[in-house]
Amino acid sequence: MFAELDDRFGGDHARHSAVQYLSTEVTPLLRGQYSEQVGRALFSTVAEATLLAGWMSYDACRHGLAQRYFLQALRLAQDANDRRLAGSILSAMSHQATFLGRYTQAATLARAALMGISPVATPTLRAQFHVMEARALARTGDVRACEAALTAATKALESRNNDDEPEWISYFDEAELAAEAAHCFRDVNSARKAVAHAENAMSGTHVRSDFFATMVLADAHLRAGDVEEACRVALDALDLGEQLKSARCVSYLAEFRQDLAGVGDNKDVLIFTEQVREHRLWIASDDLVGA
Repeated sequence: MFAELDDRFGGDHARHSAVQYLSTEVTPLLRGQYSEQVGRALFSTVAEATLLAGWMSYDACRHGLAQRYFLQALRLAQDANDRRLAGSILSAMSHQATFLGRYTQAATLARAALMGISPVATPTLRAQFHVMEARALARTGDVRACEAALTAATKALESRNNDDEPEWISYFDEAELAAEAAHCFRDVNSARKAVAHAENAMSGTHVRSDFFATMVLADAHLRAGDVEEACRVALDALDLGEQLKSARCVSYLAEFRQDLAGVGDNKDVLIFTEQVREHRLWIASDDLVGA
């Protein structure tokens, strides 16, 4: 339920409730008595829930808190001997490190995730780890290494068998991979490739992910020089994100606004800014653009 709320309304929507539930209802269970088999299952489940709290805090840009939850989730996964989940937690930490501009750390965490669970990694997990490395490498401008990591991710995902994958990684599919690739190509200024991947990245079911992909598509059109289409797509993203309470969504919009400001006087930009000036997310991005 909390995962669905996070996906549909953003991390800041139900974060406090999720954390309170973990504290009051879940944590006391860890002090109980149980067999080794039940104990491992319990610790693994609590690790998964704690990872979600970390993602929600990260989405709210409460980064120190998110890192503490990620580390706590990692310890719980290790206690459960759940190596696959531990790898996914390292992948989440890589994702956050890229967002914070710590690209070398992000790439190292992604590689550690892959190497640490290599004997038990499923194809989807390998794809996720490779693409997290690609995201970090794109930000450093290492195009060749980024494209190599994306190729490895694509090959891994093509070999997956959904029956063998953990349920919690089921969201990572072709649309998710396309979204990550679109981020990468945008960041290395391959605008046309970014457009092509972003157009295949809409799940239609994951609201926040679709917002991110739509904003990347808008960014890519802008960098390709198609200002009118960039504004049209950004307007779609704002409509899509009407109910999202996500500081990360606001940061995506602020980055687009900064790029848009570089266009200068333009009819399409003037029309767009007039259309969106009262939008909640647009207003929320004012402070970030000003900074």
